[in-house]
Amino acid sequence: MKNLKKIMLGISAVAVASTISVASLAEEWRGWNIHKPGYPNTVAMDKFAELLKQKTGGEITLKMFHSGVLGNQPDAIEQVRVGGLAIGNFNLGPIGPMAAEANVVSLPFIFKDMGHMHRALDGAAGDKISAGMAKIGIVALAWYDSGARSFYNSKKPIMKPSDVKGLKVRVMNNDLYSGMISALGGNPSPMAFSEVFQSLKTGVVDGAENNWPSYESTGHFEVAKYYSLSQHLIIPECVCINDKVYNNLSAKNKKAVKDAARESAELQRALWEKRAISSRDKVMKAGVKFNEIPNKQAFMDAMKPVHTKYLSANPDLVPLVNLIKNTK
Repeated sequence: MKNLKKIMLGISAVAVASTISVASLAEEWRGWNIHKPGYPNTVAMDKFAELLKQKTGGEITLKMFHSGVLGNQPDAIEQVRVGGLAIGNFNLGPIGPMAAEANVVSLPFIFKDMGHMHRALDGAAGDKISAGMAKIGIVALAWYDSGARSFYNSKKPIMKPSDVKGLKVRVMNNDLYSGMISALGGNPSPMAFSEVFQSLKTGVVDGAENNWPSYESTGHFEVAKYYSLSQHLIIPECVCINDKVYNNLSAKNKKAVKDAARESAELQRALWEKRAISSRDKVMKAGVKFNEIPNKQAFMDAMKPVHTKYLSANPDLVPLVNLIKNTK
């Protein structure tokens, strides 16, 4: 009987030790996202968290913090770089000044349309961009849509490049965007996204540029009624992870993390397409003064000096730019 008790106690000890061992392997990551509940990215990042837990058998869980509650985007990018956060859903615009390869997507009109962007980023060009980002401590797991960005302002329709002349236009903090506005004769005003509504309302800036869902969800359409379909930038977003966190994973969990991110990207893209249509319909019903641009080539021609200047300063990026442009 005593021997049986010893055996049972031994089995119990092994079971407890095994439980502790499994518990010690479990990780909880924190993730950042700027968008509000219900936004395509928010829904997709929550799906990513769900898939991550499922595909790793509970070894990794992700707690998402939405609506920028953990800070603005530049701060969050830095937090992922240093490991304060494991995961972030970022626009490549603010990453570009830190990772040259990521900056090529910010060249105006580099993508022909959304489909072209998907084919390029889901292929060799995306791998090269992610490798460039890894040098600054961030690995891109998957690419989200962020729509095509167009101009909107409180003054007038923009039909031709000269219509931008003299306008104060908010841009993200990236020299390429400032150069883009300057090349059109406008006055670029870099500022945080959270400051744009009040700046438009008070006349600190005359306009900005963004996609339909951002224009609608922020209420910018209420204070900048003119929306001109220039589609000058198609900037993807990434599901990004701290490189040390990623590289410390087992091969099995690396695959699980990537697969989860890519599945979430499929969901995000489908939701984005629907949201872009509904956002456009909503602002049009609200009385936004929308216009097509009859000659986009004039805008493309105005951007040639921006491309030339950038590639002259970064000749090693010419092959990547050509890879993107030549993607069928």
